Amino acid sequence: MAEEGNATGYLPPDATEEQVRTALSWNDQAWPWSAYGPAVMAAVRAGVPVIGANLPREHMIDAMADVSLDAQLTADARAAQEEAVRAGHCNLLPESQIAPMTRIQIARDRAMAQAIVKSRAPGKTVLLVSGAGHANRALGVPQHLPTDVSVKVVQMQAGGPRDTAGAFDIAWPTPPVPEKDYCAEVRPVRRAS
Repeated sequence: MAEEGNATGYLPPDATEEQVRTALSWNDQAWPWSAYGPAVMAAVRAGVPVIGANLPREHMIDAMADVSLDAQLTADARAAQEEAVRAGHCNLLPESQIAPMTRIQIARDRAMAQAIVKSRAPGKTVLLVSGAGHANRALGVPQHLPTDVSVKVVQMQAGGPRDTAGAFDIAWPTPPVPEKDYCAEVRPVRRAS
């Protein structure tokens, strides 16, 4: 969630949440700290540096126009990523925006992969905490990692595993959470006539 170029490595383990949020230039509107802060603070308290890996916002417009990103996935994977973009935007995006928004997703995955590569150190494990789409072995960050990087993809799935057909190596079930239709909040209201 934190953009590349931001990190907590210079902070002591007893840093305050405000110091950590500042170090990561945390965007609370996009990523509510209440949802992500506990994981971030657990790492800081353990002396593990948290490194921003997300594509900086100012690079997103360039990514939308960068047609070379289209070749970063196979045609089938790109089509699946485009469908994920459609669904992730509640099927409300105009079709003309699907390819540019897919390029942003690919650019974000590449940025995260680059952050992993830069963070490697002998005898250490790099852990990427991301959404399932970014972690998806066939579509996301693993597609952009060099072949000498050993990858294990774990999906935490509320309420138990679902059929993920090779997208993840392991499904780690967690307690169920209430279902929520996130699209209901943005779908236009249809009025009966």
